Amino acid sequence: MKEWLRSGGPMVWLNAGALAISLVAVTGLLILIGAKGLAHFWPSDVLEIEYREQNGSIHRLIGEIRNVEKVPAERLRSAGIPVDVGLNEVTRYLLKTGNREQLGSDFRQILEVGIVREPRIPENLVVIERTEWGNFYGTLVRLREFGEPLKLGDGEVWNELQTRLGRARRINQKISDIENGEVSDINYAIERLRLKLRSLELDGEDTPENLAELDHQRESHQARYKELEERLLMLNADITRDAVDVRMMDGRIVAIPLSRVIRIYRPNSMNLVQKIGFFSLKLWEFASEEPREANTEGGVFPAMFGTVMLVIIMSILVTPFGVIAAIYLREYANQGVWTRLIRIAVNNLAGVPSIVYGVFGLGFFVYFLGGSLDQLFFPEALPAPTFGTPGILWSSLTLAILTLPVVIVSTEEGLTRIPRSIREGSIALGATKLETLWKIVLPMASPAIMTGMILAIARAAGEVAPLMLVGVVKLAPTLPLDGNFPFLHLDRKFMHLGFHIYDVGFQSPNVEAARPLVYATSFLLVIVIVSLNLVAIRIRNHLREKFRTLDN
Repeated sequence: MKEWLRSGGPMVWLNAGALAISLVAVTGLLILIGAKGLAHFWPSDVLEIEYREQNGSIHRLIGEIRNVEKVPAERLRSAGIPVDVGLNEVTRYLLKTGNREQLGSDFRQILEVGIVREPRIPENLVVIERTEWGNFYGTLVRLREFGEPLKLGDGEVWNELQTRLGRARRINQKISDIENGEVSDINYAIERLRLKLRSLELDGEDTPENLAELDHQRESHQARYKELEERLLMLNADITRDAVDVRMMDGRIVAIPLSRVIRIYRPNSMNLVQKIGFFSLKLWEFASEEPREANTEGGVFPAMFGTVMLVIIMSILVTPFGVIAAIYLREYANQGVWTRLIRIAVNNLAGVPSIVYGVFGLGFFVYFLGGSLDQLFFPEALPAPTFGTPGILWSSLTLAILTLPVVIVSTEEGLTRIPRSIREGSIALGATKLETLWKIVLPMASPAIMTGMILAIARAAGEVAPLMLVGVVKLAPTLPLDGNFPFLHLDRKFMHLGFHIYDVGFQSPNVEAARPLVYATSFLLVIVIVSLNLVAIRIRNHLREKFRTLDN
């Protein structure tokens, strides 16, 4: 036993056990998040339930069961809900009934003891996804055109509805392209002309010739804007033509304009192949579209785009500073007391709470540096700030400072592992110290530099607290990258997956509807971080193999 303890076997087993437990825990967590998040996009059956209320009346309910839980009967009795004395537990269902503007809430809790008979799954029940007010559940009644009902047979209503819905979607897409494309570009150009006019006034160059040129450009943009405005009026008048009447669970008939409908489907009549196709479509929309309904519906593309761009800019900023600092500490600085103190300070910076970096970024980058840049280079825009307000540049710089200690330590460790004989051999052959460093040492240390980048990406992609102070917002109207010069707008605010999770999970007015999106967005954030790390790991492994012969 003593020999086994001295051999180090127990530590090997403990480390292996700890690693196995960690892998099982992480895998289980990812499976839990993925299952709860991805289940939101699967087309669940819509049930028709006859439910007895506490006053004895029986109502017809329509909806999807989103959650099932066991509730102690004593708790229900204490809340004044009559439950049989012989029951210890009662099953409670969370039913998504939709129709929020009519019922006041998307969800309703019902007890199993109140269900009169076995729930039915009628094939004619439809789910209507809308641009606002969430889903609508009911039964199709008729189609309307300009308010007048169409005379169609029972078998023709569904096909005609899909045809007219496709037409409404195409018109909606045209309206969106005009508003978010051409109109947005014209507004941007007019704003640039305004700033240019102000700049000419400040420089004393507002001559009649310059002013006439600006007026000519402004009139050209305004003429184009009027054309687009007339086109939008025509499209908006055209899209309001069709509507569909739907019967709710209480018998009322509600008219829903097709202009506010995203899709209409019948989940109860779908086969497995159709459900898989629907599931894939919803996943694609989640990753490629903008959010709506206070971020509780729609996609997360702006947040995903902002997260990836933030990490890329942060990586570009932190790498040269971290590498230069590590080179100085290892290759040029005298290894004395001050150098040791600097290393201690760098290591301590890695433990500073991230919110402190956010406060520093807000005070130094945004107010001081950004305000100074506005005074020097953008006086025509004042008092409205350009860089003197939170934006993606300051967020990237803040995260670069936050992750700088990791890159410095990792790079310095890589430089330390390179044998001194390689440096001496290069200098003996006539190379200067700078040439040796640039062509020999740094390439060999590049795997260690990439390791630092991997650790920096892993931490920066998930940070939220400092970003709330220096650039991230709930909803960004435009992306930091677009087709308007200078194309990359570092002064703009942006969305972030981490903040999106916080906003949806804790600031949403519709908690039950937002909960699945919290899981789905968390799962997507993990995928984005893993993807970024895999790219960095791939580069690191390539560099390691490339310079393996030099190590030998």
